[in-house]
Amino acid sequence: MSSEANAVWSECLRVIEQHVNDQSYSTWFKPINPVRLEGSSLTIQVPSQFFYEWLEDNYVQVLKLAIKATLGPNGRLEYAVVVDKGNSQNQPYVVSYPQGNSSFPNKKAPEVTDHKSPFEMQSLNSDMLLQSNLNPNYTFNTYIEGDCNRLARSAGFAVATKPGITSFNPLMVYGGVGLGKTHLVQAIGNEIKNCPEEKFVLYVSSEKFVNQFMDSIKDGNVKSFTNFYMQVDVLIIDDIQFLAGKDRTQEMFFHIFNHLHQSKKQIIMTSDRPPKDLKGLEERLLSRFKWGLTADLQMPDFETRVAIIKRKMQSEGIYIPDDVIEYLAYTVDTNVRELEGVMISLIAHASLNRVEIDLSLAKTIMKNIVKDIETEVGIDFIQKTVSDYFEIKIEDLKAKTRKKEIVTARQVAMYFSKEFTNHSLKSIGYHFGGRDHSTVIHAVQTVNDIMETDTAFRNSVNELKKKFKMRSY
Repeated sequence: MSSEANAVWSECLRVIEQHVNDQSYSTWFKPINPVRLEGSSLTIQVPSQFFYEWLEDNYVQVLKLAIKATLGPNGRLEYAVVVDKGNSQNQPYVVSYPQGNSSFPNKKAPEVTDHKSPFEMQSLNSDMLLQSNLNPNYTFNTYIEGDCNRLARSAGFAVATKPGITSFNPLMVYGGVGLGKTHLVQAIGNEIKNCPEEKFVLYVSSEKFVNQFMDSIKDGNVKSFTNFYMQVDVLIIDDIQFLAGKDRTQEMFFHIFNHLHQSKKQIIMTSDRPPKDLKGLEERLLSRFKWGLTADLQMPDFETRVAIIKRKMQSEGIYIPDDVIEYLAYTVDTNVRELEGVMISLIAHASLNRVEIDLSLAKTIMKNIVKDIETEVGIDFIQKTVSDYFEIKIEDLKAKTRKKEIVTARQVAMYFSKEFTNHSLKSIGYHFGGRDHSTVIHAVQTVNDIMETDTAFRNSVNELKKKFKMRSY
């Protein structure tokens, strides 16, 4: 590859990495190789026709953003698809695809002169998609509603319908990592942009806001920075907690906040915690954060996780069996981002290896991605070890039979699943024939009770425990 192409693609990756999650970035962008740069046209090599089509169908806007940011408004992206990898005697057989969305047709942007500040360069008549920094895939249609997010979603939709007019100004959405904060606030922005009344919507991370402000101080463009943000109709700022300890930036944001709020412009923020728990922020800022509505996002429940999986697979036109959906929903019970990462990897492996999506493939993918499954002592291993020890079949542990020896073995396996894995009680019950979480609680208590009175049973449990401890070292 040419050094110029490599340098340009490295810059493109810096932009792309800010707009996709880690799993998508690793799966769909790391395998790409830059081939050549001719003028403002960059050619990249992808490993298959499927890979090319997936990028065009799902990430064309992100690629468009990266190419424009790196090569300018006339930048083009072309693909070289490896059809045959070749061997030591033959070169790889490559087919080029210069057509379609890859050319990124767009209207000519206004010329930029060097003496202007970066904020004066941007005009409300320029490309609103690029200026707004919104991901077009984040919409209310793709945001699954459940008990975990109902208040935040309802408030968000009300804001999108009447930005700056409702009492939800500012709107603060908070919650842990991967629960959908960014998706929701960008869905609000995209909904507003789709309204007939044209509004200037701007999404920015707090880190970028800080860096822009620092650069404006260094370059003597603070006034231009302030004027630019004060013309925004809807300001969406992500991860507001990162303003903590940055006194000058907080003072600037305070004045921008006041101007926008008094002008009935909509302010939307996200945070990893509620305003009352934010440390390192000025009290006058925190008091303003409480003027509107603060809504939290919780971890999605089982039903919501099932709905998320079904919606994702439906949007991709991919069918997966119900048992795989249930397995994913029960096993990945932490956050939406991790669940989406598992689904992306599952689709990629099935498509690239031309295999059907089944429970076996899902379990393989999970072991490589989900931290709770990465440990060598997983539920599958516990079930096999316990069934071998009690000389029964693994299927018996999941069956409905009430034979005493099988019930005892099942309870012991549940006991160790609770002790050696991070699965929830619901997830453990699911792996034992779809039993209720109360059955798992009862099993753990029963094993503890018997161990106190039955020496032989206690010795058996301790013997099994040694096997699991040795495995986990």
